[in-house]
Amino acid sequence: MTISTRGAGKAPAVLVLEDGRSFRGRAYGAVGETFGEAVFSTGMTGYQETLTDPSYHRQVVVMTAPHVGNTGVNDEDPESKRIWVSGYVVRDPARVPSNWRSRRSLDEELASQGVVGISGIDTRALTRHLRERGAMRVGIFSGNAVQDEGVLLAKVRQAPEMTGADLAAEVATKETYVVPAVGTKKFTVAAIDLGIKGMTPHRMAERGIEVHVLPATATLEDVYAVEPDGVFFSNGPGDPSTADHPVSVMRGVLERKTPLFGICFGNQILGRSLGFGTYKLKYGHRGINQPVQDRTTGKVEVTAHNHGFAVDAPLDRVSDTEFGRAEVSHVCLNDQVVEGLQLLDQPAFSVQYHPEAAAGPHDAAYLFDRFVTLMEGQRA
Repeated sequence: MTISTRGAGKAPAVLVLEDGRSFRGRAYGAVGETFGEAVFSTGMTGYQETLTDPSYHRQVVVMTAPHVGNTGVNDEDPESKRIWVSGYVVRDPARVPSNWRSRRSLDEELASQGVVGISGIDTRALTRHLRERGAMRVGIFSGNAVQDEGVLLAKVRQAPEMTGADLAAEVATKETYVVPAVGTKKFTVAAIDLGIKGMTPHRMAERGIEVHVLPATATLEDVYAVEPDGVFFSNGPGDPSTADHPVSVMRGVLERKTPLFGICFGNQILGRSLGFGTYKLKYGHRGINQPVQDRTTGKVEVTAHNHGFAVDAPLDRVSDTEFGRAEVSHVCLNDQVVEGLQLLDQPAFSVQYHPEAAAGPHDAAYLFDRFVTLMEGQRA
């Protein structure tokens, strides 16, 4: 990726998809060129949390909401220390942000972090194209980077694909850190950082859990060195078929029957650990308005998603695995994709979506309570 100064909506820009379709607009954020996988997010708000979610590493995010940047950027809502998206696509950026917490405009924030974006294009048409053709490689070019579209298309097709990408270690912490419990400490959890969002350990800390966040390269010995009451595997980017090391660590945790909870990438790791396969979705689930049914209660939740891969597990029966019986606990009501797994003979479960609910909704916060219940049961 190459960048220069803030676009301010003045420089010409073009978005080129790997199948040859292109959209022309204006620069938004930094000026230059960038590449990634084109995906769309259906959330009407929460753009700051989306941008700073490490699971979006190497993805160019298309916002389906027409107006973006209305509330500016603050210093309280980021989910990590930087923006992780490779590029950003909006239709109508806010001219002047308005919110009492706003410190700067979204355009300024994108430019300061070198994120190349494009505005003024028909994001509805682009989203429909991605729904029909599937997520694909894309490039955004602005300013002097705009050239003959044949040249730009060749650059896009040379960019790496998301299938087969091993990215978790690129976004995870390099050193272990501790998030202390709020109030009285009740439990200790070892959390494997595969791209963890900041709100996740906070949700556990609110429940009296001291969270030791470990690098993606942590070994089973590293996990048990903190004497955990439970082990957590986080969300993260990339193809789960490449995550052999996290799978090996999780299998060790399952062998010891320590309470285990995984979200998003962690759900895919549990699926692989139980012997299920994973596959790439046509265009994935991204946004904060996805309907999921908890099959253990029958309740339908509106949930936050960001995933392009899924677990291939049977919906209609209990499966016998090396670690006991397993079943699909949650399912997406839009397309019947597996959204959760649970073991019936030991304390382990996972969900594909984001119950930490940043930027919302809060329907799935009970899953952290379920994790606490498993640790209480194991201690008893």
